[in-house]
Amino acid sequence: MEFPQELYYTETHEWLRVKDGEVEVGITSYAQEQLRDVVFVELPRIGKKVKAKQPCAVIESVKAAFDIYAPLSGDILSINKELEGQPELINKDPYGRGWMFTIKIENSGELQNLLNAQAYASKIKEAH
Repeated sequence: MEFPQELYYTETHEWLRVKDGEVEVGITSYAQEQLRDVVFVELPRIGKKVKAKQPCAVIESVKAAFDIYAPLSGDILSINKELEGQPELINKDPYGRGWMFTIKIENSGELQNLLNAQAYASKIKEAH
């Protein structure tokens, strides 16, 4: 299972790629494996204000529906419209074309609450 070193991670299995005061958000390879076949994604609306650790999106798989939590507080800048017609991109390419949305960072201090790749991998190992 891969956990790219340059990303941040949450305990609820979201990843973040930081660039220029914003973050791109998706779910980890571990999370998409647990979900199995993703069949629908409900993304937040552009401009919505989100709070760290609050639900802001939903992923539905053949198994169940799961909340996706905002990893940081801020405003939704963009969403991955490709997922509307191809939700399976989350399974095929979770760290690339399967990204979900971007957030304009409100408080960069919140990044300190996130996990690095090693810490996230350790959490996954502990859970098994």
